[in-house]
This record gives sequence, structure tokens and C-alpha cells, in this order.
Amino acid sequence: MSITKQKQQSAYTALAEQFGYTSPMQGPRISKIIVSTGVGKKRDKKQIELISDRLAQITGQKASPRPARLSIASFKVREGDTVGLQVTLRGARMYDFIDKVIHIALPRTRDFRGLGAKSIDDMGNFTIGIKDNTIFPETSDEDLKDVFGLAITIVTTAKSKAEAEAFFRLIGMPLVVDADVKR
Repeated sequence: MSITKQKQQSAYTALAEQFGYTSPMQGPRISKIIVSTGVGKKRDKKQIELISDRLAQITGQKASPRPARLSIASFKVREGDTVGLQVTLRGARMYDFIDKVIHIALPRTRDFRGLGAKSIDDMGNFTIGIKDNTIFPETSDEDLKDVFGLAITIVTTAKSKAEAEAFFRLIGMPLVVDADVKR
């Protein structure tokens, strides 16, 4: 079952009595998803372009480069150098992407037992770290030398960690108790 606005509405009805909502606008909902990755020590423009293309294939949207704010000599980074790439998803692409992550990509990870609830911050946002981009079906497995990690942040309108955790459980995120997650 995909995560849609209807699923968020049914989550509202379940959470309304628990948290005392009087209006549907008080209930938590997903506002955006941010997918980001660092390019590491790769100074090669072709390598950065390859990572950007792969990120665009995974998310369905072009990635924007994130420049370094400061020059740090010990890291050999100059101000303005591309140090990361980021994609912000909203609307239909956001729902399609989160559905793909939950139902296709995460089950393809090795020894996947669920996501820890510790990844939910106090503001109600949920961050998932993925070490390997090849769990997405859009990337080809023959290019294993160009593997990079991703950080997926799901931004919600939840007011607290407890409210966000209950919301994520109701919409179908595979959350487990943190003691059960193998690190």
C-alpha cells in the first residue's frame, strides 16, 4: 500500500483522539523529503557528474550542488568547491520516492530488520542513512566502484518525537524498537 494523502488522513483520525486534535490541520503530515550525499575527496568533474546523474535517476529530479562555505587547508577544500549534492522532493515525486524507499529499496538491503525509532529527532523529522546506492533499482550493479551513500530526511509537521513516531508507524514505516536494530 502506497503512502498517499488518504493514508495520512486515516493516520489523522487515529491520532486525533490520542493527541487531542480538533482540526485536520493540526495532524502531522509529510511536508518534504531531502536526499543528500557528499562527494568526498573526488575532485574529478566527471565523478561528481556521475554521482549527480545517479542521484537524478534515483530521485527523478536533478540534484543541486552544495559548495563549501569555507576554505579548509588541512582538508584541501577551497571555498566554492562542490562538497555535496542535494535534492528536495515535494508533492507527487515525494510520495513516489518514499513509497519506493519503503517497499523496494529498504527490503533489498542486507540483513534489513527495520528502521530504528532513534532516528526521529525532537522536531519530528526522520533521517535514514543508506550506505549503498545500489539498493535502488535505477542504478546498475556492474559499476560497483562508484558506490556512494545517501541521507534521506523526511520532514514532517509533527510537534514532538512521540507524535512523529506514532504518525510514521500509522503510515507504514518499518520502525522497530531500537534494541532490536543491529548496528
